Amino acid sequence: MLHTTRAIALKTVRHGDNTIVLKALTEGLGTRSILVRTGRKGGVSAASLQPLNRLEVVVQESGERELLSARELRVAEPYERLPFDAVRGTLALFVQEVLYRTLRGESADPELYAFVEGALHAMDRSPDVRHFPLVFLLRYSEMLGFLPATPGPEERWFDPREGEFMARGQHHGHLMGPPLSDHLAAMLSVGFDRMEALNIPAGQRRGLLDHLLLYFRMHIEGLGELRSPSVLHEVLG
Repeated sequence: MLHTTRAIALKTVRHGDNTIVLKALTEGLGTRSILVRTGRKGGVSAASLQPLNRLEVVVQESGERELLSARELRVAEPYERLPFDAVRGTLALFVQEVLYRTLRGESADPELYAFVEGALHAMDRSPDVRHFPLVFLLRYSEMLGFLPATPGPEERWFDPREGEFMARGQHHGHLMGPPLSDHLAAMLSVGFDRMEALNIPAGQRRGLLDHLLLYFRMHIEGLGELRSPSVLHEVLG
């Protein structure tokens, strides 16, 4: 059966002399692995398969195999700023790593796909991307079902284990207090269209990023340590 769908490239693995297995988030089929023919004679160029490229693909699905076969593949929407901006390139490495480590479902989720497309558009087009990693993680946690609960007036300590804020009381080692918790609370309703209004100092952005990644590790089994945040700290300040 043939399917035409939009897709976002996540990672490629060499499969043979002229074939690559592309792991991609697709709009119509979920997160899938696609066998892609490369090379000069009618194959797909390696540049088309760069991580986070937004694609349109025609794939053949066989009930006997989990691996899809690409019949057609093209870049649907080239990036405007990303290829020429080192900061956005670093953000792309971060987003790619987070998505690759966390997207596991093989069923279609159009809402999740639309979210990822919107995040990539903001990463490419927004004039100020200093707060993008924080907004991305918060909004992604919402898509995955564990967005932190909105705090009450006196609740200024965030508990990543429970995903909620609490008043000063019995604390454990992972509890996050002010001012980082105040920034987190203020960001709970902020989307990509409003992130330019944020003004969190660089050191506190780094602290928030580390705490949010800890939060993800506590709620996603097997996530482990990511490699890209250390580079993000250097680039974004």
